[in-house]
Amino acid sequence: MRLFAAVVPPSEQLDQLDGVVARLRRLPGAGGIRWTSRPGWHLTLAFMGEVEEELLPELLVRMERAAHRTAPFPLRLHGGGHFGRRALWAGVAGDLDTLRLLAERSDAAARRAGVAMDEHRRYQGHLTVGRAREEGLSLRPFVDELASFEGRRWQVTELALVRSNLPVRGVPGERPRYETVGAWPLEGREGLSG
Repeated sequence: MRLFAAVVPPSEQLDQLDGVVARLRRLPGAGGIRWTSRPGWHLTLAFMGEVEEELLPELLVRMERAAHRTAPFPLRLHGGGHFGRRALWAGVAGDLDTLRLLAERSDAAARRAGVAMDEHRRYQGHLTVGRAREEGLSLRPFVDELASFEGRRWQVTELALVRSNLPVRGVPGERPRYETVGAWPLEGREGLSG
């Protein structure tokens, strides 16, 4: 099964992002972007890829431990950017140190459970809103539109382990489907999440 650890923003914050994405979709060139759908909007903390079924019990225990050690923290969706010439994203602001810590703990939990993880890179919190269909499209107008986006603050209180079911090839309009495999409350005490 294809898994990743994530923070899922609350519905109110996703409503705000929905409004911004609606504006983005009206910009010239928007047809050249494959827009992600709201059910897939999340902040990926650690992408695990294909995970063998027999590793799941240990992974669940270790993810719970990571959540238990981390204190709730404030975030808000904020601004945006792009990776390379393809991925367009909304950014985050707030307690980014704790967000990175939770990402590191999620990565470590997967490794300790026996999941073969990619090379570790410095975490940058983001929520992907679209991907350019081809290399030549300039993402600059979309990033400029996202620059003034200031979402409302929320308290991150949960770590989720999510299964990604890839779309069936050749089926027009088919999108990945996501299902939560496990979710755990963040239980660490303020100031002691290190």
